[in-house]
Amino acid sequence: MPSPPRVVVLAGGVGGSKFTLGVRGALAARGVADTAAQLTVVVNTGDDLWLSGVRLQPDVDSIVYALAGVNDTVRGWGRTGDTERAGHELQEWGAGWPWFTLGDLDLGTHLARTGWLREGFSPTEVIERMSHRWPLGARLLPMTDAEVDTTVTVRDAACGQQRDLHFQEWWTRHRATLEPVRFTNPGVEAAVPAPGVLDAIAAADVVLLAPSNPVVSIGPILAVPGIRDALRATRAPVVGVSGIIGGQVVRGMADVCLRAIGVETSAAAVAGLYGARAGAGLLDAWLIAEEDAHLAPEVDGLGIRPLVTPLWMTDAATSAALGEAALAAAGV
Repeated sequence: MPSPPRVVVLAGGVGGSKFTLGVRGALAARGVADTAAQLTVVVNTGDDLWLSGVRLQPDVDSIVYALAGVNDTVRGWGRTGDTERAGHELQEWGAGWPWFTLGDLDLGTHLARTGWLREGFSPTEVIERMSHRWPLGARLLPMTDAEVDTTVTVRDAACGQQRDLHFQEWWTRHRATLEPVRFTNPGVEAAVPAPGVLDAIAAADVVLLAPSNPVVSIGPILAVPGIRDALRATRAPVVGVSGIIGGQVVRGMADVCLRAIGVETSAAAVAGLYGARAGAGLLDAWLIAEEDAHLAPEVDGLGIRPLVTPLWMTDAATSAALGEAALAAAGV
């Protein structure tokens, strides 16, 4: 009987959370008893920030909560059943950001993380500790242990000048309405991949790029020196999943991010952004939605093998079906 595949997923955000759940579900459906031994998730930490003295890791927490089954599926982020008394009290003191929701249960996570960081544990070690609370069925690794938060340079029409904002302020407060000029991760040039990331990619049987925002979720991961080279060098097929369906973003404001870097909001254009591994890019195969089947020849022309499959992840079953389609696309 063949050994179960070793899978690495690069992910961030809600799309990454749902897809990771789906890949875990697909492995479980294949009879893999210990999915944590086979599934490694490299998580975007470009969304991270310090707020009111605590370290927040939104994408890490979204994936942890989703795998643990405690995420708020209605809002799409945070813990189910959470309250916001502490956040309101912070606002009364004039602390924190009044437009940034900080749930009480979520705050407990942030306090635990910050305490461990203050004690000298690395972000990798902190995530490992977090993984002990619930049976996640996956090993989570940050993209790097360095702090490389995302900065958005915007063109402010009110003053006619450019200014820098933390990604969370641009995304959450302004809802991406301020025109972005560029996205940067200060310090990323000096960062190194978190321990275990490069080894996991090298040993993988398949590497999957989740249908996360290609600019601000997958982009920061690929910007960490060494990760892009590792993806190009791995013997495993690299399969991506489009987060664009029918020319529309599934969630969030990825279209605004893509427009800022001169990329059309289409499944084929995002495939072109990642590029073909046969050339100077990353992808061997690219999953596109049935609504975008007409784009398959364009993707194929890029040197990337297109596969048309349902991409909507509306429940556990459809997420697992997509996870299985991604694994099958790699021939594992």
